[in-house]
Amino acid sequence: MNQFPSNSDSITLRVLDGADRGRVYNDLELPITIGREEGSQIQLNDERISRFHAKLQLDHGQIVLTDLGSTNGTKVNGEEVQIRILRFGDLVSLGRSVLLFGSREQIAGRLQQIRTGESGSHSGDLTDESLASNPDLGFELDFDDEREIQAALHILDPPEMPSRLSPGQAAQMAEIMEFIHARLRSLMNSATKVDADTMALSFRKWQSLLDLQSRVAEYIRRIGDPQD
Repeated sequence: MNQFPSNSDSITLRVLDGADRGRVYNDLELPITIGREEGSQIQLNDERISRFHAKLQLDHGQIVLTDLGSTNGTKVNGEEVQIRILRFGDLVSLGRSVLLFGSREQIAGRLQQIRTGESGSHSGDLTDESLASNPDLGFELDFDDEREIQAALHILDPPEMPSRLSPGQAAQMAEIMEFIHARLRSLMNSATKVDADTMALSFRKWQSLLDLQSRVAEYIRRIGDPQD
C-alpha cells in the first residue's frame, strides 16, 4: 500500500515535460490543486490545462488524485482517469505537461519494495544493509532481472483492495469481481494452442473480451464520476 510519507519526508512533484519542464515542487502540504489559476498551489504555464485542473488529497494514508472536470482530462501512466491513488514513480499528464510523482528516494524505496517483495530477499552482493536503510535510485534502475523491474511500476505493483467498504459495498464489489472472473475464465478456457509459444482466440471470443474491457471501463468511469 502507498502510505503517506513520514514527517521526515515530503510530497514531491517534478515537471518532466511542458513549458515548466525542470521545475521541482517540494514540501507539498495536502490538499493541493494543479492548474493555470494563481490560486493553484502548483500553477503551470500550459494553455491546455484548466484553471483548476486536478486535486491531490490525503485519505487514510493514501494520496488520491482527482480530475476536477478539466477540459482535456488527466492521465496517470498513460491512462485517462477521473480518480486514482498515486504511487511513487507514477507519471501524471495534464495538457502538454508531464509530472513525476515522488522524490528520487521515494521512488527508489518503492522499487526496492517491489524487488524484495517478489524475490523474497536479497541474494549475493545485494545484501548490503545500507541499501535497505537508504534506497538508491541509480542502483534500483540498474538492477536487472528477467522481470525488468525498472519498467511499468504500476503494472508490477498491483493496487490493494479497498479495506473500508460497508457490507453492502463489499457484496457489490464481490459480485462485480466474480462477474469479471467468470468471463475471463470462460475466455481463457476457450483459447486454443497454436504452438509452444502462442495461444489463439476465435474472433467471437475476441469480441467478447473487448466487450468485457468495455464494461470494466464503464465501471471505472462510474466510480470516478458517479454523477455522470
